[in-house]
Amino acid sequence: MFEWKDEYETGVPHIDEQHKKLFDIGNDGYELLTNSFSIDKYDKILEIIGELKDYAIFHFKSEEDYMLSIGYKKFLSHKVQHDEFVNAVNNIDYARIDEGQNEYILEILQFVHKWVCEHILISDQGYVM
Repeated sequence: MFEWKDEYETGVPHIDEQHKKLFDIGNDGYELLTNSFSIDKYDKILEIIGELKDYAIFHFKSEEDYMLSIGYKKFLSHKVQHDEFVNAVNNIDYARIDEGQNEYILEILQFVHKWVCEHILISDQGYVM
């Protein structure tokens, strides 16, 4: 589901590596979703969501530090996008995960995939020099 493409490259090596790690976390979620041998996925999905949140916060801080270091003029609007993503992850409804695991996991993964890909392709390309 989360496939890295050359078009996602920013040319900033540490940022690109961090983006790839976000893809890896997303793929961990997708592997869990498609694992037909795992019946109760609740604990594992909580672990993956926690990792996603923690890594996103780390990555966003790193990216924001980079933007400040180059004097990126759209820093504040970019930071707002980061904050909105973290807010969305914080607002995941854990009761829904317990009730309809596969459906809600897929919904979360689709949101994360769309957000990350669009953010890299549109917003992050703005600070590429």
